[in-house]
Order: sequence, then C-alpha cells, then structure tokens
Amino acid sequence: MDSGVNQSSEELILSEKDEVKLNSFEKDELTSYKAVQRRKAKRAQKTKFEEFLEIDRPNAIISAEEDLELERKLAKKLKVKKGKLRREDDGLDLLINGIPSVLDSLEEEEEVPDAKELCLKKKRKKQKVLDQDLEGDLEVGGSESEETNGLDVAMEETPTKAPSRKKRRKRKSVEHGREENVVEEIGPGVANPEETHDVVVPLETPARAPGSGSSVKYVAPHLRPCATKESEEHTQIRRRIRGLLNRLSESNVESITGEVSSIYLSVGRSVSCQIISEEVLASCSSGPRGNEQYAAVFAAFVAGMACMVGIDFSAKLMASLAKSFENEYSKRDNLSLRNLTLLLSYLCIFGVCSSELIYDFLVTLSKRLKEIDVSTILTILQCCGMKIRADDPAAMKDFILGVQNRVNELKASSGDSQESINGKRMEFMLETILDIKNNKKRPKEDTVQHVRIKKWLQKLRVGDILIRGLKWDKLLDPNKKGQWWLSGDMAVKTENVELVASTIDREVLEAQKMLQLAAAQRMNTDARRAIFCIIMSGDDYIDAFEKLLRLDLPAKQDREIIRVLVECCLQERVFNKYYTILASKLCEHDKNHKFTLQFCLWDHFKELETMQLIRSMHLAKFVAEMVTAFTLSLAVLKTIDFSDPNLLTPKRIMHFRMLFEAVFEYPDNVIWNMFTRIAVSPELETLVSGIEFFLKQYVVKTNKKIANKFKIAKKALSNTEGVLIIVLDAPSDQKELVKMFELID
Repeated sequence: MDSGVNQSSEELILSEKDEVKLNSFEKDELTSYKAVQRRKAKRAQKTKFEEFLEIDRPNAIISAEEDLELERKLAKKLKVKKGKLRREDDGLDLLINGIPSVLDSLEEEEEVPDAKELCLKKKRKKQKVLDQDLEGDLEVGGSESEETNGLDVAMEETPTKAPSRKKRRKRKSVEHGREENVVEEIGPGVANPEETHDVVVPLETPARAPGSGSSVKYVAPHLRPCATKESEEHTQIRRRIRGLLNRLSESNVESITGEVSSIYLSVGRSVSCQIISEEVLASCSSGPRGNEQYAAVFAAFVAGMACMVGIDFSAKLMASLAKSFENEYSKRDNLSLRNLTLLLSYLCIFGVCSSELIYDFLVTLSKRLKEIDVSTILTILQCCGMKIRADDPAAMKDFILGVQNRVNELKASSGDSQESINGKRMEFMLETILDIKNNKKRPKEDTVQHVRIKKWLQKLRVGDILIRGLKWDKLLDPNKKGQWWLSGDMAVKTENVELVASTIDREVLEAQKMLQLAAAQRMNTDARRAIFCIIMSGDDYIDAFEKLLRLDLPAKQDREIIRVLVECCLQERVFNKYYTILASKLCEHDKNHKFTLQFCLWDHFKELETMQLIRSMHLAKFVAEMVTAFTLSLAVLKTIDFSDPNLLTPKRIMHFRMLFEAVFEYPDNVIWNMFTRIAVSPELETLVSGIEFFLKQYVVKTNKKIANKFKIAKKALSNTEGVLIIVLDAPSDQKELVKMFELID
C-alpha cells in the first residue's frame, strides 16, 4: 500500500516537473518567435528608394527593359565606367557586401508569413530532446509515451504545405539569420574573416534585352579612343605646358624653355607642336593689353624652342599665328589683334622671321587700310619699324609709296567725307612713316633683360633658324605640303633657275679662289682655312663676327682667330680698319681673345728686325688703333726697353715712331686718357720713363708739329692720381679744355 502511494506521489512530482519544463520551453519558444517577428518586421521596413519605385510602379514589379534603362541612367549619373566609379577603391564595396537588394527585400516580404513554421520546427526539435531526457532519467511507462507520442502527433499534424522552393528559401534565410546572430555576438566592429576572404560577390552585368530601344549610339571598343576629342595623356601635357607658360617671365625664360623642349621631345612632334602653339597663342591673344614686355618674353621663348627642337616649330607657330590673326580680324577684336601683332614684331626682332614677311604683311594691310589696319600698321612701325628699315631700306621705300597712293585713292573716292581719311590715328600713322623715312625716329634701346635674352639666343645660334622668303599668303595657304617653310613663296621659273645656277657657279669659283689664297697665306689647317675664309668673305664686321662665333672651335683652337686676323691685316696692300674693329669686337665679347692678341703682338715685336717695311707700318697702325680704342693699353709695349740704345735699332725706332705719330693724330682728350692709364700703375714706372725718353729723343726732334701733343702726353704720364677727361664736342668746350691744360702748366 505504502509502495503504491509512494509510486503515485512520485508520478505526481514528475508530472509537475514536466509541466514546469514545458511551460519554460513554451516561454522560450514564444520569446524566440517574437524576436523573429521583430527581425522580420525590421527587415520588411522599406527604404526611400524602394518607396520611390513603388510610387512610380504600383505593382512594384520591374521588367527587364525598365531595369536595364534604370541601370544605364544611374551609371551615367554616377559616372560608372566598366562597373566601377571613377575614383580610387576606398573599401566600401566590402562593407556593403551583405546588404540585400530590392529584389531580396521583395522576396523576404513573401517569406514573412512562414515564420510560424520555423517556430514549430524548432519546437519539435526541442520537444524531442526533452523526451529523450525524460526517458533516460525516469523510464516512463506507456502512458507517458502515449502522451508524448500524442503530443508529437499533434505537433506533426500542424500543416505546412509550402512548396519545396519556399523550403529552400527558408533554409537560406535561417542560415542568414544565424550568421547575423553570430556577428552581433562577436561585436559590431569585428568582421568575419571567412566572409572577408572567401566570399566573393561577382558584379552582375545584365544582358541587354532584345528590342530595347536606346538613344545612345553604340561605339566599338577599338574606336572609342578615336571618338574622344583628346586623350587623357594629351590633356595632362596641355595642363603641364599651360602651367609652365603661366610662370614664364624674363628671369626664367631659359629654364622654362628647357623644360618645355624636353616635353616636346618626349611626345610626338606634331601633337606637341600643336599643343604648345595653341597655348602660346591663347596666352598672347588674351594677355594684358598692348604689353610689349609680355610679347617679347613669348617671342624669346619661341626663338629658344626653335633653336632647341628645330625650325619647323617656329614655322608652324607662325602659320597658326596668321590664322588666329585672320579669325580675330573677322571678329574685330582690337586687343587680340594688337597682342598678336606685337608677338609677330618681336619674332622678327629676335631673328625668327625675316623682314620680308613683315613687309608683305604691311603691304597686305595697306591694301585694305581700314581703321583696324591702320592701328595694326602703327603697332608694327612703333615696335620694329627702324629694324626693318635697316634690314631693307628699298622695301621700306616701296611700302611708303604704296601707303601714300592708297591714301590718295581713298581721298579721291570718299569725296567730301574726310572723317575716315583725316582721323587722328591715320595722321599719327603717316607722321610715324615720315619719321622712319627721314631717319628721325630713334630705335628703342634694349633693356638689361632684353640684352641678356639676346646673348642667350646668340649662344643657341639663333641666326641658324631665320626663315627667309616667307609671305603672308603662304602662311594662310591651307594646301601647304612638306617642308613648306624652306622653299618660301618663290615661283619656279626658268629665269629664277638660271639666276640661281649662275649665283652658285660664281660662289663656287669664289670659294675655290679663297681656298687657293688661304693656301698661299700658309693657312695649313682646316680651322685656319675656315677662319680665313670667314674673315675675308664677310659682308661686314658684324657678319664676320657672328660667323666666327658659330664655328664652335675647341677650347684652344679659338686662339687661331686672332692670329689669322692679325696676319690678314699685315698682308693687305693698304691698311684696313675693318680688322681693328673686328678685333675690338672679339676682345669685347671674350677676354681670352684680348690675352691672345697681346701674346700675338709680342711675337711680332720680336720679328721687327726681319719684318718687311709695309708689314711693320700696318702693325704700327694696328697697335695705335687698338690702344686709342681702349681695347688695349700702352702696357702692351712693356716688353720693349726704350731706354736701352743697343736694342733700339733703326728698324725698331722707325716702327715705334710711326706708332706714336699715329697716336698723336687723335684728339687731346684721347691722348690724355690713353697715357694716364699707364701712369697710375706703379709697376709700369720703367715703361713710363722709357716712353717719355723715346718721345723726346726720337719723335719730337724729327717732327716739330706734334710738340703740343707731346706736352699733353708728358703731363698725362705724371698724372698719378688718374684724373680722366670726358669727351667734349662743342667748340666752347674745346676752349675750356685748352684753358684747363694751361692751368695744369
């Protein structure tokens, strides 16, 4: 009996425990179900973009064509190229990798009603686990098993007749929910390493639906670079060149020209030439109004570029300049026209184009002679009028006659309306032309910066890039072919061919004669022969000087220039001052030539005993010219001992007597300053006393006419303070100079 009671009490206790466990299990299931419902509700919340799509499409169904069209619009708006934004990868793609799309959210809305099935499935699993625990602990009889089986049957009978496709979606959503729970437990700032490295989300590019209309024309991939106006590389080069040109000034024109020339040589010549020409002309045409300094800097840049990269650069730039001028002329833009005209004028000044092009341009303007033409002509004449007059006076005369005839025609055709003819600008232009014609207008003096720029261009051999024979019509000709800048605009005629052929034959004969003469003068090396031909065939001393600088002789062979020059001077039948002027120019350019000249004269002084009389006379006049020009001083005679009668042979006495007599032919102030130069040097006291003795003993005694000059020279030799006399021209000033010498007495 007691055992039965105990058994029943134990059964009651177990049933109470089962009820407690079941209640707790139901609570857990309820809380989990609510959590799933909250998660699904949160997931079902729509974004603004989804609401916008539903407003436009009430059924929220997007067709393939609409989806493609929408994708194209968004890609164009966001500037997506090849599936990527035009920016550097900032890692946002990995962060938004797990965010569902619009279609995923639409599918999840369908899956929300199936959340109960998930809860029932979890209940069954947990119930089975609980039953197994109870059976293992208590070995419950058939009633319990029947009860549990009934519960299982009841649980299983809850119908879930979802299709197999929905089950697969449920499994994916459950796995996705578990992964979210794991991430939430790990923490918001820690990413799952497996997802980071193993999960790769491919970028889906949907195929275009057949028959879908599009307004954008399809371009093949190999033709896409050609469809664009300019490549990205050329755009970067253009920006770089524009930045360098914006910093261009007189102080840095050399460095910037070097940088731009390196860019020019690193890219194709045609492309780089076009880019640089466009940027130069754009900077000049839109530059400050009528700023000559601004135009001069850009003209120096063009000249330097032509020297570094080739003559084709300057030729193409001038062609672009002519086209730009005609375009601005049609627009009546006075500012751009003046700036382009100044650039062309300074290109002529710096030796890029010849005066022939400027004259042809002036003739073209004079034929129209409107207000803009008058302004342009006036700008050219003010800037480089005196230079082109010096280059070709005959062409300037023809231009002036053409302008006068055109003005008379306009006066005759206009009749009573004289406003356009007698305007102030026209009158000023005619006055400027007359001043240039009568040589009353002084050429502009070069500033210090311009002198430095010209010296820099001379080192670059700017004379080699001078383009001759160009005409304004040739620059505007659209059918230019080949190296059109070399041939100029000369028409091919039989007369011209014969003239050129005869000129070539004559030059060849002259060259042969010159080489024979060089051989006769013992010019036994190639360098000496080249120097001899240049000196003897130069048009003037400037032409010979420039050609000698372009010889580019090695370090020690440039000494041959002075030696050949002195030898040519001594070989002349009549003394020619051309050699002394050229020697002074060379010494002024380089001090090494001055030292070479001193050593050369000392070598000739040693040969006075055996030297011919005419050579000795030419040498004495040459030294006198160099001393009175203050290229050399009388210290060049310090190797001669004038106080030693044994060394003063008759030939030496005659040579130095001719030298001092030539010196005394110059004005008194020149003689004073010349002898004062050696009086201030204490180390030349022996030379001073020797010259004074020689003048008194051998020069004044034989020629009484130069006694007054000797007095001035004697007083200058005692002028140890180094007081110089300024050159005076007026007669009253000459009287004051005589009074000053009397006071010195």
